Amino acid sequence: MENKIISRIGVLTSGGDAPGMNAAIRAVVRAGIYYKLEVYGIYRGFEGLIQDSIKKLETKDVAYILERGGTFLKSARSEEFKTREGREKAFGNLQKHKIDAMVVIGGDGSLTGAHLLYEECGIPSIGIPGTIDNDLSGTDSTIGFDTACNTAIQAIDKIRNTASSHDRLFFVEVMGRDAGFIAINAGVGSGAAATLIPERRMPVENLIKRLNKRAEAKKMSNIVIVAEGGKSGGALEIAKKVKKILPQYDIKVTILGHLQRGGSPSSYDRFLASKLGVGAIEGLLQGKYDVMASVINSKVVYTPIKRAIIDDKTVDDDDFRIAKILST
Repeated sequence: MENKIISRIGVLTSGGDAPGMNAAIRAVVRAGIYYKLEVYGIYRGFEGLIQDSIKKLETKDVAYILERGGTFLKSARSEEFKTREGREKAFGNLQKHKIDAMVVIGGDGSLTGAHLLYEECGIPSIGIPGTIDNDLSGTDSTIGFDTACNTAIQAIDKIRNTASSHDRLFFVEVMGRDAGFIAINAGVGSGAAATLIPERRMPVENLIKRLNKRAEAKKMSNIVIVAEGGKSGGALEIAKKVKKILPQYDIKVTILGHLQRGGSPSSYDRFLASKLGVGAIEGLLQGKYDVMASVINSKVVYTPIKRAIIDDKTVDDDDFRIAKILST
């Protein structure tokens, strides 16, 4: 597609929220206005696009949101947008507001939506990776990942206090249905006895051997980090298996859940989101369509959306090796 003259840009957040999304929206709006564009906020993601929940945004609309978690544009999953009829409604509303291009902030499902707007409707679209799972290829980090790791480690540090006081074995479940990035980072950062991730299967027998070895070394309080999508099962399931073999342990399970999605974004996530927000606007103006604004080696690059959502991004083997070494 030839470069289009762009004067109005729409921005939305979709899928699961991630700390730093507001910072990205703010950057898109402020950068858009800097380049003399009109920016329209689309509320409740692709569902809001279908329902025509669209409002022009000014600088004052994004004041004092940098430090706020979540997304003030709100987010929602849209079954209707998955249909051709739903996407035609969405396209009609973009035409109604004379919106020339789209910035979509979210994970793989959200970026898929941006790709379809470009492929089917000819709307120049660019994605910004906003997901705590850090599972999109073509970027060193996704918005929200750093904050989620910090939140998990802070919670685990507090759990360790009670684990040490009572010689308890805690299984702590963190988010990461298909990718163990939060788990491996939290495991290394909190000094976990073991870390179980979706990319690797650790037989319960191996976990038992590790716990027995630590017991011989007089390490009676242990924390095991479990990614929610771990191949060995969830934290509750693994805890039950271990209890049958090691009944002497006082075993507790903590599931951090959506606690990891909330809270004020970290300094890094604010900076990353701001950098990618500006990068998205500049990319559209340079004719970079159907791509995701990414950061690799601290530089903004543009990764084809298909690559970002199709290529598997998994925990580096070296990170897993380091976690294993430090857990002994």
